[in-house]
Amino acid sequence: MSRAPTPSAPDAAEVDPRIAVVIEEGRDIADRFRAERGRDDWHPFIPANYDRVLTTLRALFEPGTRFLEWGSGNGVITIVADLLGYDACGIELDADLVDIARDLAGRYHSDARFAAGSFLPQGYHWRAQDGDNRMGTIGEGESGYLLLGRPLDDFDLVFGYPWPGEEPVMRDVMRRYAGEDARLLLCGGMAELTLYRRPFTAPLRSSDSR
Repeated sequence: MSRAPTPSAPDAAEVDPRIAVVIEEGRDIADRFRAERGRDDWHPFIPANYDRVLTTLRALFEPGTRFLEWGSGNGVITIVADLLGYDACGIELDADLVDIARDLAGRYHSDARFAAGSFLPQGYHWRAQDGDNRMGTIGEGESGYLLLGRPLDDFDLVFGYPWPGEEPVMRDVMRRYAGEDARLLLCGGMAELTLYRRPFTAPLRSSDSR
């Protein structure tokens, strides 16, 4: 089995009553953002399946786990991780979305932290084996790690929602910069969540997922 653990969907209110409200507001924010930005330009922001991610983050949680979201968008998943007990941070290239995420975190008394920058470490260059070094919608910007004051290898669990063609880049970044015991959780087609551990070349079996 390559999927991340997916136990029965939890009742968010049993964990923290704020979680269900944050998720519902996050859906509204995403709809409004796409509608407003869509009138002027195309913007690649599609939120992950919040309920499924919540279930998986609950299953993977251990006290003290440091969580990072790549492309944190409106901040919902990073905030949910914080409310579950993770030490949670998010990196997002779009500064408008970071402002939205910080406002959402503040209104729900979340300690989640956000940086407006790139999730690519400073000096990183993608070198594909087939010579196609395009990185999809992954944009360039100031390193989010410098803004957070924390390197990638400081995090135990990294979550990403890659667009087509971006997953190899994310796995390569983890291989080159993540800590030895770090895990990578990726959301793919049909909202399937897949968990990786070093060397990030093949998904973990369900029995190896913790």
